[in-house]
Amino acid sequence: MENLKNIVNFFNNILWNKNLLVVILIGAGIFFSWKTKFVQIRLLKHMMKLLMEKSQGDDQNISSFQAFCISTATRVGVGNLAGVVSAISIGGAGSIFWMWIVALLGASTAFIETTLAVIFREKDGNGNFNGGPAFYLKNGLGMKKTGVIFVITGIICWGGVLQIVSNSVSESFYVAFNIDPKIMTIFLVILSASVLFGKKDKIANILDKIVPIMATLYLVVVFFIIFKNITLIPSVIKDIVSQAFGIKQGIGGAFGAIVMQGVKRGLFSNEAGTGSAPCAAASANVSHPVKQGLIQSLGVFVDTFVICTATGMVVLLTEPSAISKFNGMELLQSAFKFHIGDFGGIFIAIILFLFSFSTLLGICFYGKTNLIFLSKKQWPQELFKIFALSMIFIGGIEQNIFMWNLADFGLGLMTIVNMIAIFPLHKVAISSLEEYSN
Repeated sequence: MENLKNIVNFFNNILWNKNLLVVILIGAGIFFSWKTKFVQIRLLKHMMKLLMEKSQGDDQNISSFQAFCISTATRVGVGNLAGVVSAISIGGAGSIFWMWIVALLGASTAFIETTLAVIFREKDGNGNFNGGPAFYLKNGLGMKKTGVIFVITGIICWGGVLQIVSNSVSESFYVAFNIDPKIMTIFLVILSASVLFGKKDKIANILDKIVPIMATLYLVVVFFIIFKNITLIPSVIKDIVSQAFGIKQGIGGAFGAIVMQGVKRGLFSNEAGTGSAPCAAASANVSHPVKQGLIQSLGVFVDTFVICTATGMVVLLTEPSAISKFNGMELLQSAFKFHIGDFGGIFIAIILFLFSFSTLLGICFYGKTNLIFLSKKQWPQELFKIFALSMIFIGGIEQNIFMWNLADFGLGLMTIVNMIAIFPLHKVAISSLEEYSN
């Protein structure tokens, strides 16, 4: 186990601490924004229109809106809560600014990867669409073995994320209701199993109901807190911008830590460029690949500019003395208690449960698509479900910092493998965009 930790830490040091992924992600975002003529800004109004467009899944496949909900479910989860709190705790208010930059540029990357996922997807004998980086590596570049590597790195990342999510839920319910983490974990495993092992794949149908409800509930309370403290907003925004460049801390090492936390947690939250969201988007029943590309691009904005910013604002509007002794989900619960009383801790526990449960289901959907790439047989699907439930159980019982590192490790490798595909294939997506625009 110690050797595994050393290997993970070694690669994480290269991927994250040496700024390799910062350069790749920011560089890719700038490049794709330029190539698409800033499609994420230019067609923002059209994206919103597409999301409202009537979109029905057929008997085998999901609708465009359901694909949006699945990818949003994994984006709008623990990364928006624990991830944002972690970024602010380590990198300060300035980390929020770099999360914005990653999202603004990353939205164009999300457009490219999603459009490619729909273009190069496959249809099985039952009429189901399956796609994602593994498929466009194979069908677009003839690199099937590299596609297998993507699947493996994805499973590593998602295994770590499942433990993080489960632990966040059990911790928050212990703080709010004094419920034994073991009891909460068992309940979460049973609930997840009832969905995963049902007679029919119910994930998409459940998520397109959970996601809008949980996002609305969360934002209503957050906007109330922001409105209540409206006079403090200008100073908070000033802190976010000034601290983004290490002005308060002094240029140097502090600046690097701020940028790193913003980029790392921004990526962990919005997933743009990692190749995760295209796995769901490829299953959508859409009339044109660009439509789904635009909808997924919008998802990045919703995740970071709305949900993550909302979470960050609540923490930054809290008196430091009220949260200085805490970290993780306990810190966020304390921040909400400061603003809305004891109900705040209970509210966050419930919201985190909804966020996390949707993330668990979304990850299982990703796993299903990627395992189909490895084998059309059913047993790998069932094995992944057991693996997912095991990760939920292990993570819920005991916090393991190594899991954050493992998730970062898998996430970093996924991103690199995905970039190997979308850079040489981006012209295909650009041609599709030009065709759609004309």
